[in-house]
Amino acid sequence: MISHRFTEKSCMPSEEELMPALGIQANEAWVNMKEFARQNYDHEAEWNYGGKNYGWNIRYRKSGKTLFNMFPEKNNGFTLLLVLGKKELAKYQDKREEFSEAFQAEVDSAAQYHDGRWLWLKITEVQQLEDIERLIRIKKKTKTLS
Repeated sequence: MISHRFTEKSCMPSEEELMPALGIQANEAWVNMKEFARQNYDHEAEWNYGGKNYGWNIRYRKSGKTLFNMFPEKNNGFTLLLVLGKKELAKYQDKREEFSEAFQAEVDSAAQYHDGRWLWLKITEVQQLEDIERLIRIKKKTKTLS
């Protein structure tokens, strides 16, 4: 099986490689997610190699806790991984009606593991980010501005 992700360990993707690989719409979403994280959280953006099955990704971490990961793909888009624990899922359920039906279906179908529900979200355009950003805000409060 040929992977659509950047899976060559010795070849971390550059920003110059990403734009044509992601495509115009998904590239805009990629940049917007990076900016959302920068403006709202103190998490470090770090490139991480997730192995031959997952490839390179940008991981937003602070104190050993991951906020979310973004896996660039070579076929117009990227996958965003967001892991929700039990408390975060309960908070989401309280506000479920605020999310689009399509997004609710994504959450409902996400795999449930011992440490929470893993949302693997294929992103191809900016319009998909509203629900994702809302859910990230449920997962972790935004930083307070002084």
